[in-house]
Amino acid sequence: MKFGVVIFPGSNCDEDMIYVLGNIMKQEVVRLWHKEGDLKGCDFVVLPGGFSYGDYLRAGALARYSPIMSKVIEFANRGGYVFGVCNGFQILCEANLLPGALLRNERQKFTCKNVHLVSRTPDTLLTSLIPPGKALKIPVAHGEGRFYADAKTIRNIKKNGCVLFSYCDEAGNITPASNPNGSLENIAGICNWQKNVFGMMPHPERASDEMLGNTDGRLLFESVLQSMVEAGR
Repeated sequence: MKFGVVIFPGSNCDEDMIYVLGNIMKQEVVRLWHKEGDLKGCDFVVLPGGFSYGDYLRAGALARYSPIMSKVIEFANRGGYVFGVCNGFQILCEANLLPGALLRNERQKFTCKNVHLVSRTPDTLLTSLIPPGKALKIPVAHGEGRFYADAKTIRNIKKNGCVLFSYCDEAGNITPASNPNGSLENIAGICNWQKNVFGMMPHPERASDEMLGNTDGRLLFESVLQSMVEAGR
């Protein structure tokens, strides 16, 4: 399987993602520079975390207009798989590939710590191997991670099974106290209606290496690979 990791000026988690996909998951990975107009035959495109274009104007707003994003949008609209983490999630929302928006954290402070997530939708590429109710420990590092959408959009997201993850406590309980940024409905990650575009604020690539003492994030990548194999891709 061939993964492409898009690199913007200000990306800082690109090499983390490339390492996990290539060294740990043993997949082919190519770097996709933001000025390029070719996805190089990738089966799966990843938008990594960081501060694309310095987060000037609004996080993800400038990156959305990078030359490569026109190809990413075309790829996604044809059913191609796209995954955005943190800043990548913000870019996907700015590009209207995912609904809603990521706003400043509720307390107006940058948040960097381990949080816990619980899967809300078991039948997606990212979540198929995650046991129901299991609390995954995954780090976050963001200043604009508060998921927001209007009431109608929230209803549609929930109705269509598009909530991937919710913030929870260590036991898997979704509580106000376990919400690190004030996201509506404790939402930590979503997908589109077609379930081929995924976004989340926590960083699974930072919880995938045994040397770091936490491999909970690896479950997401293992889910992707198994789902693709079962689909014959």
